[in-house]
Amino acid sequence: MQQREDADPLSPFKQFFALEGDVLVLSVAMFAFSLGFQMTGRYMPRYLSVIGAGSVVIGLYGSFGNLISAVYPYPGGALSDRIGSRVALTLFGLTSTLGFLLWYGADFVKNVAVGPTNLAVVVVFFGLVLSQAWKSFGLGATFAIVKQSVPADRLATGFASTETFRRTAFLLGPLIAAGLLASYTFEVGFGYVLLVAAGFGLLATAAQHLLYDSSEDSFGKSFAGVSAIVSDLRGLPDPLRPLLVADTLVRFANGMVYVFFVIVVTELFDVGVTLPVVGSLDADAYFGVLLAIEMAVALLVMVPVANLARRVGLKPVVALGFAVYAVFPAMLILAPQVVTVNATVLALLFVFSGLRFAGLPAHKALIVGPAERDAGGRVTGSYYLVRNAVTIPSAVVGGWLYASSPTLAFSVATVVGVAGTAYFLVFGEEFAAYA
Repeated sequence: MQQREDADPLSPFKQFFALEGDVLVLSVAMFAFSLGFQMTGRYMPRYLSVIGAGSVVIGLYGSFGNLISAVYPYPGGALSDRIGSRVALTLFGLTSTLGFLLWYGADFVKNVAVGPTNLAVVVVFFGLVLSQAWKSFGLGATFAIVKQSVPADRLATGFASTETFRRTAFLLGPLIAAGLLASYTFEVGFGYVLLVAAGFGLLATAAQHLLYDSSEDSFGKSFAGVSAIVSDLRGLPDPLRPLLVADTLVRFANGMVYVFFVIVVTELFDVGVTLPVVGSLDADAYFGVLLAIEMAVALLVMVPVANLARRVGLKPVVALGFAVYAVFPAMLILAPQVVTVNATVLALLFVFSGLRFAGLPAHKALIVGPAERDAGGRVTGSYYLVRNAVTIPSAVVGGWLYASSPTLAFSVATVVGVAGTAYFLVFGEEFAAYA
């Protein structure tokens, strides 16, 4: 696959069709799947709450998602290295689409008791196993494609181009969800959201299968069992080790409260808004608007900051993203102690939250940059295997603390996140191509 100097677009929307072919196809698939994930994933804790789940069950749901994220990336990366990205991503895409449909079917069995809960809750958990396939299994494949397509010193901007289209979907997805939720009750409207998400998943799967050129796929070694995992973990490039420790702490902190953001906004604060033309939106619909605001900020800063990383290095840019991740939980939960929480205050808080995505392309470049050409999928998978394995219990811990006090849960999360950010500032290393 030829490396191109113009794979660093100054304006992704103007140069979309000038991207390297496979990066273009990957961007299209990211766009469609991200619409589905963002329309559904951020609302699933709210749906669980509506069907009777408490904070501990919601925390278990978050930790179950963490478990899936820990288990999926390594075999997904190894499989994509072995059978090629086209076949792997098609398989993962079909599985995720089926997961969206299973979530839709959960509503029909909510009155069937299963022990202390109901069958709908069980189906939601099982649907998560399927729906996360493309995002988690396909993680290594997506990193490897970008690494194969752009020069080493342009990795951050290469990731920024794909992330830009992905985050555009993150902006549009919540707005679609908000429109549906504003027109129907939550349960009815969310059912339509799930069907739309399944449609996007099917479209993305077809697009990547038909348009991706697999003739120049590079294939790495086959999966050789647990010994291969141990070998790959020991072989992680040195610059990744301090990054991995810091990232794990920051993500553990975020994982403690991430599933409760929607609960805080829609149930604890219960803040809606009245907008010109649109009219009145309740708290459920307004949460979708807040997510869109967050993504709009991400889109505005992501590419400029990725280009800035070529001058100042990846480390300070990644540290900025970590810092925003760390302090946002405390800012959100403590806001009522400082000001009267209204629609404007929440909008400003989510504007700040959007800044955490500024460091995301640089973060991905710092992960995959030191990897050998045919090992991009395995290095990425190994990195996320460790990080996500350690963060598995984060949501359960957060749910347990939240049941006692939301303020306690969110404050502890910020303390852990700040510790991770400080560790990275002291011990984090720079990728040689950006040094």
